[in-house]
Amino acid sequence: MSGWMILIVAIVAITFGGWLFRFVGRKITGNKPAFRDMPYAVAFGYVLAAALVLFAVWYYFQPAMTDAGIPDAGVTFFQWAVHGFALFALSAYLFRLLGRTVGTQATRKLFRQMPLTASFGILVILIYAILAIFAGALAPYGQADVFQQVNALPGGNAATGGNPDHLLGTDQIGRDLLSRLIYGAQNTVGIAFATTCLAFFIGGTLGFLAATLRGFFDQVLSRGVDVLMAIPSLIFALLLMTIASAWAGSEKWLLTVYMVLIIAVIDSTRVFRLARAVGMNIVVMDYIEAAKLRGEGLTYLIFKEILPNAMAPLLAEFGLRFCFVFLTIASLSFLGVGIQPPLADWGTMVRDLAQFINFAAFSPLTAALPLMAAGAIALLTVAVNFVVDWMLQRSSGLKE
Repeated sequence: MSGWMILIVAIVAITFGGWLFRFVGRKITGNKPAFRDMPYAVAFGYVLAAALVLFAVWYYFQPAMTDAGIPDAGVTFFQWAVHGFALFALSAYLFRLLGRTVGTQATRKLFRQMPLTASFGILVILIYAILAIFAGALAPYGQADVFQQVNALPGGNAATGGNPDHLLGTDQIGRDLLSRLIYGAQNTVGIAFATTCLAFFIGGTLGFLAATLRGFFDQVLSRGVDVLMAIPSLIFALLLMTIASAWAGSEKWLLTVYMVLIIAVIDSTRVFRLARAVGMNIVVMDYIEAAKLRGEGLTYLIFKEILPNAMAPLLAEFGLRFCFVFLTIASLSFLGVGIQPPLADWGTMVRDLAQFINFAAFSPLTAALPLMAAGAIALLTVAVNFVVDWMLQRSSGLKE
């Protein structure tokens, strides 16, 4: 039976299974509301989820080698993904358990209220922070060190083209990939964090000023922000970085500075909108009027009255904005106008190692090299979003 026929039969079976699941549920439970009021789409979703779980279990236990002795890349990658998911889930659970027993009373209470996804996100962020701060001590070599053996395969087995001195192999010019992956945390994440802080300083300050002063100042800033937000941010950043590369010339470090300034200004427009909207709701409060009657200046109003009361939405936006800045920097580096060599960057590593995907049928570990850098980007993005979701839930007062 062909693959298309199997797919059609599976869809028909799941479609009928949804109706059967709801019908049997109503009969067994005596037509209780849980099944009586269940839409067909929900029943279909339950059956589809069960079918996917069964398929995943079946696929996981498939042999990782074909009859011809060639590795099955699909099965291998899926098994790695399942192992990674189980490892991270167990690590997040143990980390939350540790936080509930160690620390101050406030931190233990925080960990008791924390969902598993948030503990996973905090654990990943801590690991990335440690890698970024101590990259020089953790990396076996420098990020710009070049060795004689180029394109060494990962695994460290000399018989299969590897090198025991380079566990993840070397790239096309002989640089150690493990070291560059570690230094990528320092460069990509560190520059993204600095860019996000600058964007919030610019956007938050101007947004609060616009909400406080209003009038002509507010109109000029708001219309300028509207113009900048009308242009797609990645395309606009790519255009400005292309111009900046001509200005920087041979000074590669200067291009990185231009990139930080360009992305910070572009993303500050989103922060400006949020800060202005939140500030508008705060400046009409009675305590703001009381502060004005006391003769407090503009600086006091913004940093002592408005900012503390706007901290919750701004913190949540900081996490989301960091993800967008992080992905923008990786995208620009992938296109060749972001972080410049010899600095290690995950976006550049994905571009440089993309050709190794062609070896998936022969060496899944070799094909996984570009996926490691891409996975590092995706993992941090997911972790930050988990923490942001939890912060939004706490700040909004919602309960489980």
